[in-house]
Amino acid sequence: MDEIDQVLTRGVAQIYPDKKGLADLIAKQKITLYQGFDPSMPSLHLGNYVGLMKLRGFQKLGHKVIFLVGDFTGMIGDPTDKLATRKKLSRAEVEDNYKSWREQIGRILDLSGNNPVEIKFNSHWNDKLTFKDLIETTSNFTVQQMIERDMFQKRLSENEPIYLHEFLYPVAQAIDSVEMDVDLEIGGSDQLFNMLAGRTLMKATKGKEKFVLTTKLLVDKDGRKVGKTTGNAIFLDLPYDKLYAGIMAFPDEVILPSYELLTEVDLEGLEEKIKQNPMDEKKRLAFEIVKLLWGAEKANEAQDSFKKTFQEKEPEFSLSIENKGTLEETLAQLPEVGSLSQAKRLIEQNAIEVDGNVITERGIKIQGGEQIKVGKKLFLKIK
Repeated sequence: MDEIDQVLTRGVAQIYPDKKGLADLIAKQKITLYQGFDPSMPSLHLGNYVGLMKLRGFQKLGHKVIFLVGDFTGMIGDPTDKLATRKKLSRAEVEDNYKSWREQIGRILDLSGNNPVEIKFNSHWNDKLTFKDLIETTSNFTVQQMIERDMFQKRLSENEPIYLHEFLYPVAQAIDSVEMDVDLEIGGSDQLFNMLAGRTLMKATKGKEKFVLTTKLLVDKDGRKVGKTTGNAIFLDLPYDKLYAGIMAFPDEVILPSYELLTEVDLEGLEEKIKQNPMDEKKRLAFEIVKLLWGAEKANEAQDSFKKTFQEKEPEFSLSIENKGTLEETLAQLPEVGSLSQAKRLIEQNAIEVDGNVITERGIKIQGGEQIKVGKKLFLKIK
């Protein structure tokens, strides 16, 4: 029951009709659940990753997980939170966007073994629907139900158009639940309306309860959803070092919710650790996410790369000077040094490094090609 409570609590916003009913169901039997993803971009992003992590939790408990590619609904365009009509995609655009998804999915979900995640496409049934089928299905919904959505109300108040096909998006998503005969649908809390439409249709056509679980949204410091629509998405096909750096750019206030939504790290005592040392905990967050997606070796490489590039700011030895024989004679020609005697004093003060080694003796011969550091800010290369 502890594992069940964990999967029904961590990162969860709401469960319909109630958490206890779903907990009782999955305690006594294996269920079928899914989340749908519209391929409107060539890569999944961290917002999608939240859902993948929740599917991962259910898969680990032995339940049947379906990853649904919305290749049909993606052509309609989900109107959720859209104050303007989304551009409709062609089938070719949708199929092209999906090409790299399987590899990204496979880093988080098990696509083989005894309980593999099943990947389905909703065009397989929606392409076959007749106009008669559509009329019969839509008879289970009212115009009042559809138009009560906040973004439609806002569009009406601003005299912006609402197209009929946008009303049909939640209907198409509802058909997915019925066709796959699922017990549970998972999605972001912004998907609640669409998922409840599936619950309505399931009851009307099969007399069956379909549970709905909404996950918390990953939002930035301004409360905006991290995703492709708001232009602040971090995509899962990023190279591991850039992914690490992108997470390190998170503001401190999203570290804790990111741990909850994007990792499997124990959350106990974490809030206090973040307060005491947010930078260290952000590094651990970035490491854990990159490790899950790319493996521990790449996570270590990404961490080292970030340290050198952004923290230590590894210098570029871009200034070149002529070799004048000895180290001090060569350095004396620099305006920043100014004289042979000053060059000698710098050596005596251990302020000179040649190829990473501190020089303590005068008269060292220069061969050419050496990288020399003078003090903390001057980096040069001998011709």
